[in-house]
Amino acid sequence: MDNDKMVIDTLRESEALLDGHFLLSSGRHSDRYCQCAKLLQYPDKAEKVLKVVADKLKDVDFDLVVGPAMGGVVVAYELARQVKKPGIFAERADGEMTIRRGFEIKKGQKIIISEDVITTGKSSLEVAKVIQEMGGEVVGLACIVDRRAEGVSFPYPIYSAVKLEIKSYEKDVCPMCKEGTPYVKPGSRNIK
Repeated sequence: MDNDKMVIDTLRESEALLDGHFLLSSGRHSDRYCQCAKLLQYPDKAEKVLKVVADKLKDVDFDLVVGPAMGGVVVAYELARQVKKPGIFAERADGEMTIRRGFEIKKGQKIIISEDVITTGKSSLEVAKVIQEMGGEVVGLACIVDRRAEGVSFPYPIYSAVKLEIKSYEKDVCPMCKEGTPYVKPGSRNIK
């Protein structure tokens, strides 16, 4: 079985790949959503899926894994465990991403930022800025699901377990909104 099929099957088996009407943390709407928390509740499944990412990182030189809260916390832990490197997390304080709880980024440290799902990369890019301000160097982003739209690029390489193409819409052109289908907001970021 190829890795993509195994990852998609595991996401479905854990009910992490959902169909419906969703308000994404970017403010966009989608008819599918990947709720990786459903996958991450099963350590054996998380281990299997994140091994795909760990294998892709074998030849990458880095010192530390940093996961943005909320979605990147468990991913950072499991990925760090598999690659035998420290893993920490960033979190919001007064609406801004920060490194707290005694965690440190040392000058010159090479960092992988880990997420559950990358769509727009907003959280990852906020964390990258904090890391750079602390003297660290971001060398890549790691995630379970890369669901960036075609043409969305990042200044860092992305190492994902799987790439999923899931359409998203601005609210004013969302076909589910036009049909009157209520949405669910499954993410953790407050949308203004």
